[in-house]
Amino acid sequence: MTATSASHPARLLAVLSLLWMGVPTPVQAATHPGQAALVREVARDTGKSPQVLNALLGSATMQQSILDAISRPAEAKPWKDYRPIFLTDKRIDDGIAFYRAHRALLEQVGRQYGVAPQYIVAIVGVETSYGRNTGKYKVLDALVTLGLYYPPRAKFFREQLKELLEMPDNHLAGPIDTLTGSYAGAQGWGQFMPTSIRDFAVDADQDGRIDLRNSLPDIFASVANYFAKHGWVDGGPVAARAQPDAAAQPIMVKDATPQWPLEQLEAWGYAPLQALPPAQPTSLQTLQGPNGPEYWFTFQNFYVITRYNRSPLYAMAVDQLAGAIAAGVGQMDPAR
Repeated sequence: MTATSASHPARLLAVLSLLWMGVPTPVQAATHPGQAALVREVARDTGKSPQVLNALLGSATMQQSILDAISRPAEAKPWKDYRPIFLTDKRIDDGIAFYRAHRALLEQVGRQYGVAPQYIVAIVGVETSYGRNTGKYKVLDALVTLGLYYPPRAKFFREQLKELLEMPDNHLAGPIDTLTGSYAGAQGWGQFMPTSIRDFAVDADQDGRIDLRNSLPDIFASVANYFAKHGWVDGGPVAARAQPDAAAQPIMVKDATPQWPLEQLEAWGYAPLQALPPAQPTSLQTLQGPNGPEYWFTFQNFYVITRYNRSPLYAMAVDQLAGAIAAGVGQMDPAR
C-alpha cells in the first residue's frame, strides 16, 4: 500500500468497490422458468459449468410461433386431407430420383440393417422433402419453449432439452446454439430428437462425428437402425386393405400394436383383399378416406413406423410413399 492510498482510506474503499462490481458473478441468473433446476441437474450429471449452461440457455428465446404450431399438428387432419400433403406427384418423383441417385449407399445400408431402402427414402421424404427442408427454428429455442413453457408436454420436451445439453459435441452436426430444426426440436434429414440421437444415431462414415445434417451415410444408417432396433421385420408386410362385411364387429384400438391373428379379424367380419398368412399378428386401423371409411390391416412394421411418429396417418403415408417410390424405381429399371 502506498503512502498516498494509506492517507486516503475513503478513496481506496471506493476504488475497491468499483473493482468488485466489475467481477462477474459465478452463475448467471436464470432466464427461463425451471432453468435453475435444469442447470443443476445437467451440471451434476456431466460436470459442465453452470455458468456456461446458464449463458447458453439465456441465449434461447421463447417462441410463441412454436406454441402455436404444436397446437395444430398436421396429424389432427383426417386421412383424406393428410394423404395429399405427402403423396404428391412431385414428392414421389423426387423420391424415385433420390433413390436412384444414392442407390448403392441405400441398398448397402438396407442390407446391413434389414430395412427396405424405399422406407429409408420415404422417411426423409416425409420428414424433410429429401433434406431440402430440415426446419427453420433454432433447436435450443424449440426445446426451451416446449420444455419450460408448454405444460401439456413439458415432461417430454424437458427431457429432450436436458439430453441436448448433456450430449457430447461429436454427436451433433455443430454447436448447440447453431442447430436448426423443426418446431418440436427435431433435427437433421431424418428429424431425430435428442434422445433418438443418443439411442439410435450412427456414425456410419466413421469420421468420429454423428452428423445428421451433412453425412448421408450417418443419415441413412441412423434411420435404418431406428427401425431395426424397434423390431422391423425384413420383408414383412406393413399394411393391407380390409373389406368389412355388413355385420363386421366394430373394433377400437388404442395404438398400432398387433393384437390378434389375422384369422381372428376375419372371424369378426374383416376380409383381406390379398393373400396373407392367417396367423399373422395384426391390428386394424380405420381411416377417413375421400370416399368414406377405409379399413386397413396393419402389422409389426406399421407399428415400427409409429415408433418414429405415433400417428397412424404418418405411418400410412410413409408406407404408401415407399411403395410408390419402389414401384417407380422398378419401372425405370426393370432389369434389376
